[in-house]
Amino acid sequence: MPITHLLLALAVVFVWGTNFVVIRWGLDGLPPFLFATLRFAFSALPWLLFIPRPTAPWHKIAAFGVLLGVGQFGLLFLAMRSSISPGLASLVVQLQVFFTIGLSLWLMGERVRGFQIAGLLLALAGLGVIAANLDASVTLLGMGLVLSAAFFWSLANLVVKSLGPVNMLHFMVWSSLFAVPPLFALSWLIEGPALMRSAVDQAGALVWASVLWQAVGNTLFGYGVWNWLLARHPAATVTPLALLIPVFGMGASAVSLGETLPSWKLGAAALVLLGLAVIVCWPLLQVALRRKESAT
Repeated sequence: MPITHLLLALAVVFVWGTNFVVIRWGLDGLPPFLFATLRFAFSALPWLLFIPRPTAPWHKIAAFGVLLGVGQFGLLFLAMRSSISPGLASLVVQLQVFFTIGLSLWLMGERVRGFQIAGLLLALAGLGVIAANLDASVTLLGMGLVLSAAFFWSLANLVVKSLGPVNMLHFMVWSSLFAVPPLFALSWLIEGPALMRSAVDQAGALVWASVLWQAVGNTLFGYGVWNWLLARHPAATVTPLALLIPVFGMGASAVSLGETLPSWKLGAAALVLLGLAVIVCWPLLQVALRRKESAT
């Protein structure tokens, strides 16, 4: 990978990791479901007026939008309002990798492998460390909500796996439209029209910048560049860089929000990231070893 492409990949991972701090800033001015509604509204409009509809069935576009919008980000924003810190949220939500593997085994008949079990056990050990240290930075409710968000993310991943070749930037823009009505309905029913109106009226520049960053930085830049890189390089070269997302997330939360990083948080992060690394990197190592053996 040329250095310019590597820097682009790192920029995307940096955006996705530090975005958890941006979410925290947005939640300081907007209730969670309204924040998610605005985030997906600006991910869809005005872009779908210029971006063609992706070559995917309508029901899959809609399913992805609802799963990602309501299931992942709705629950994630709700958890981050007061029940889990941004740094830990960026770490725990990465367990979507294991949910995706488990659902693929169950629904698609894929075979479980030893390295996948080893990676899962390491990540579960990290999750156990977090559960044993519940405090102001993470509650049992926060853990449950973020794990649920990770589960819905994995369901959205299965929708993507069923698509075949598709322009993911186009897909993200159009699917975002379907997240807006259910999120708006939840905000109206749970948060109430009075709070929605007052929150929008009182939102400052930082809050609106957070909303726009969710839409433009995360969706258009992040997914656009990431898929541009995947189209030009093997997935095995690009995807391992996503392991840096929790690193940037926890680092940014410590620097920007003063989140403490005691030894138990660092230990939990090390276990979860090691589990993710085993899942992602073990097949790549096997391929490299086979190539070396065939070359000799």
